[in-house]
Amino acid sequence: MKQVAQNLTFVVIVFCLIAGCKFKDPSIPGHSRKPMLSFKNVEGITYTEVRRQQNGLSFNEYGYHLNSDWKLRFVSNDSIALYSPVKKQFLNFPLSCGIDSVFNTNRSFLRMKHMSKDSLIFELLEAKDDSLDMKGTKVYMLFYADNYIKNVLHTNAATLQRSNRKDSLFVKELIKRADSSLTNAFAALNPVQLISTRSSITVEKKKTVADFLFNNYNTSDDYMNPTYYITINKVHSDFNYSFSAYVDKEGKLFYNTPLIPFGDGGYKQEYVRFSKAIMNTYLKPYVKVKPGQTLGMSHTSSINLYVHGKKS
Repeated sequence: MKQVAQNLTFVVIVFCLIAGCKFKDPSIPGHSRKPMLSFKNVEGITYTEVRRQQNGLSFNEYGYHLNSDWKLRFVSNDSIALYSPVKKQFLNFPLSCGIDSVFNTNRSFLRMKHMSKDSLIFELLEAKDDSLDMKGTKVYMLFYADNYIKNVLHTNAATLQRSNRKDSLFVKELIKRADSSLTNAFAALNPVQLISTRSSITVEKKKTVADFLFNNYNTSDDYMNPTYYITINKVHSDFNYSFSAYVDKEGKLFYNTPLIPFGDGGYKQEYVRFSKAIMNTYLKPYVKVKPGQTLGMSHTSSINLYVHGKKS
């Protein structure tokens, strides 16, 4: 319920921000009236996203993959249809317009940089507390009209959305950095796989359920912060430890740091000592580790482990 309240609060703030936008005062030097954004000329046209960064890359230095997963159609000046990959259909969402080509929908603030019947370009904006950062994120979303893709470019969206040579070269550079130091690890688009080789040890990977209210259909946390719940049965005494670890491109496991906070005192050292022992005694010998991969290339990445020992 707390999470629902937080999300509803965010939605309220969004509409307050949009409603609070005012035209610039023409009586002040340097200010001029700017017309409200209108989508009338492109209403009814279905657009599909093909790229989301100005430099043409679909990855950033942390391994985050800017997935081209938006498909939209402007229904009117206050309504937009967005395709839900979960429900496999278009859903209508409110559309709020501000000044300076800014609009909001589906809990996202965007600035229209280009609009035509063939293509659209948006820039993502960030909302911080009760204000909107108008400097922009320099992350751009490029859309082509489905008709333009088929009849002018003579291709399909899947082909346009593929990672390109520039992406491959960029990922190779990230891998070189990660090879030089574990601390340069980056998220793997295909995360680490942990496979138990003993019936007394079970491994479950956390899986994000795509949902509009809670995560805006964004499941990227599954590879940005891969989390595994491991249960070890028939141990000498019950225990619970949580820590992060690195997995290098050979599949070797390296302890990183505990996932719980500590106050003053020596308890942290004891916690690290015991959790390392659990990793070395149970996980390394009895859990097969397949390294994470991005674009088919294995590399060092970080994972979170929650290990529960059960005596009986």
